[in-house]
Amino acid sequence: MKLITILLVMYIAVSSVNAQTNMKKEVQQTAGRAALGEFAPEFAHLNDDVLFGEVWNRQDKLSLHNRSLVTILSLMAQGITDSSLKYHLMTAKANGVTRAELAEVITHAAFYAGWPKAWAVFNIAKEVWTSETQTKEEFQMSTPYPIGEPNDGYAKYFIGKSYLAPMDANNGGPINVTFEPACRNNWHIHHNSIQVLICVTGRGWYQEWEKEAIEMIPGTVISIPAEAKHWHGAAKDSWFQHLTYTTKVGNDAGNEWLEAVDDNQYKILK
Repeated sequence: MKLITILLVMYIAVSSVNAQTNMKKEVQQTAGRAALGEFAPEFAHLNDDVLFGEVWNRQDKLSLHNRSLVTILSLMAQGITDSSLKYHLMTAKANGVTRAELAEVITHAAFYAGWPKAWAVFNIAKEVWTSETQTKEEFQMSTPYPIGEPNDGYAKYFIGKSYLAPMDANNGGPINVTFEPACRNNWHIHHNSIQVLICVTGRGWYQEWEKEAIEMIPGTVISIPAEAKHWHGAAKDSWFQHLTYTTKVGNDAGNEWLEAVDDNQYKILK
């Protein structure tokens, strides 16, 4: 009963983590048959075909991202810090769990599952998360929105690489724009229209001319006044994804692209 209570509390903590249902990736497992196919074939079958083949693939019920966190916390609560924990830490990273997310969840769980157990998890996690920056594949697993295609048509107005994924654009839907870490667009002006930015994943910045930069995290909404000179883009150490659309579009509406954001000005942003 005590363990069940611990796991329930930790599951609630996991449910509050920012990343939501990720892009579906079919889980396939062969470790059971490789290690125990002859010695315990039924166990191997249950491991590969039921646990991983069925339970882990119920992604419409719980994302791979969150299943990874629940599994890590379950192992931590039991004091299991062997190779199976490292495997699931590696899987969690591939499923889009960031170093910051893992650190926050394990720190929270330490008060319920035990401080020494948290130390053990962190010591192994440091071998897995050797960098704060996610790969493109890891970031895709952390967001429900597609990264899309390279934004080649506007590349000359960006420092770094960005991607576009129109969402029902033919019927007036928003466009999903993804920025690699440190990518940002040039200063620009939207004439005779208001642009709206909605951050959905990652962390970035928005800044109007001669004003302080505003940090954008999931849920941040920016309504950019017409004729306001501004830029927006990713933080130095984070991917950034926002939805964007224009409203109150007047006659002769259009974008005016201007100079790049000064490197020294950008570097002072944390």
